[in-house]
Amino acid sequence: MASLPLVASERLTTMIIIVCGVSGTGKSTIASLLAKTLLLPFYDADDFHPSANIQKMRCGIALDDNDRRPWLDSLASKLAQWEVDGGAVLACSALKESYRQRLASQCSSQVEWIMLSGSIELLEKRLSSRTDHFFDLRLLDSQLKTLELPSYGWTIDISPPPNEIVAAIIEELNGT
Repeated sequence: MASLPLVASERLTTMIIIVCGVSGTGKSTIASLLAKTLLLPFYDADDFHPSANIQKMRCGIALDDNDRRPWLDSLASKLAQWEVDGGAVLACSALKESYRQRLASQCSSQVEWIMLSGSIELLEKRLSSRTDHFFDLRLLDSQLKTLELPSYGWTIDISPPPNEIVAAIIEELNGT
């Protein structure tokens, strides 16, 4: 088992990092561990969804761009404030390029993007075992069809244990 790096560069402790991917990739787990390691605040974009969005997803209804727009705009404002406050790590699906651009639109410096990726079998296994989340397993196919992989940032495999994933992310970020 790989150990976490004990020291992250000062630059890493003052940046906006968004850990993204479809549901079941471990965004919240990885982003919170990354934030703890870098001594940055952690936020989960799911916590900022309006109740109407959460209810739709609980019912197995995919959100459309009209549902997401106010949520993304609110997150963009929060990201700009978190940037001023010294940085943060956000877990957010950010499936489409237009969503990522909208999220980063109010930040004055570069946002670091980490896309988590795994096999459909692993995602289905993780989602079917969750009992404490509003996401309906029936929506995974919709998310996979919506996903637009970025040509920037890093795509990280979710097969290893979380501490190894975070160590790999920090290694990548230290190299930028």
